[in-house]
Amino acid sequence: MSAPHLTRQLLLEEKTQIADGAGGFDTVWTGLGQIWAELRPGTGRDVAGEEVTLASVGYRITVRGAAQGAPSRPRPGQRFRDGARVFSIVAVTEADAAGQFLTCFAREEIPA
Repeated sequence: MSAPHLTRQLLLEEKTQIADGAGGFDTVWTGLGQIWAELRPGTGRDVAGEEVTLASVGYRITVRGAAQGAPSRPRPGQRFRDGARVFSIVAVTEADAAGQFLTCFAREEIPA
């Protein structure tokens, strides 16, 4: 495996709940830090939502390795943000036997 080109800086975000003041909770995304990454797009498809059609594109996002449980290690349910673009993380695995890099399988959904 050749070393990936980590040329895109992405913000890793995690979903958190905060009290809304009326006994419930609001969901907000909290930034965990900037991570350098390589993005490789996969194939796209149209997904019919309840009120809108979404264009969905799969991505393989490669980042530096991090130990299990480290806050810098992406997890499913988190997301990457690149300006207005959002990549929802579906799965994470080691990209190489030494664990120097991680591959994050993510989806970007765009209203069509």
